Amino acid sequence: ATAPTPPPPAQPVRLSKVTLTKAAPSVSLAKQGGTSGAMRVNLNWQTRKQSTGWGRWGGGGDIDLDLCALYELTDGRKGVVQALGNAFGSLHRPPYIHLDGDDRTGAVTAGENLTINLDHKQDFRRILVFVTIYEGARSFADLHATVTLQPQHGAPIDFSLDECTVDSPVCALALITNTGDDLLVQREARYLVPERGSSPQRTIDRAYGWGMNWTPGRK
Repeated sequence: ATAPTPPPPAQPVRLSKVTLTKAAPSVSLAKQGGTSGAMRVNLNWQTRKQSTGWGRWGGGGDIDLDLCALYELTDGRKGVVQALGNAFGSLHRPPYIHLDGDDRTGAVTAGENLTINLDHKQDFRRILVFVTIYEGARSFADLHATVTLQPQHGAPIDFSLDECTVDSPVCALALITNTGDDLLVQREARYLVPERGSSPQRTIDRAYGWGMNWTPGRK
């Protein structure tokens, strides 16, 4: 009897970048290969200069944006990762989210980065990545920003923010939700306008029902 023909070798999975839009706002992280390792979330921005057109990419030089994340873990713990109050988080202990520093000068062209430890994806219930204006502008008008989520072992997910037409100092960027065996990334790109006396963080908490108590902080 002849030996059975061995099956053809498995083809490597070809993963390609996904750009989220209003029409197609969400994607599974597993489909992008984002099942383990570190995932970097990057915010890169460019500001429109009145006299010279668009400024360069990176920190923008004259505007200080803060990349932040609200988190809720499966054990019920909630919190925020942000430069305010030096709440930079941790990659290898809860909340398994770390802010890689604070680009306050505009000298770093990489913008701001958060890192999420996907080896602990089962510990996340939901993560809301958002950005606030710390100083340099009153709203996101005249700002062009791109968000990129780059899994360590997979293909990137990116999207641009729409033009800001309201007096907003805080923008919800992406909501990452645990679906049971996967994480779903949803483009939010939602500019919020705080009520009088309400902080950007409290505003985003209220919009997404996080239910935390906020006290003033500084960096």
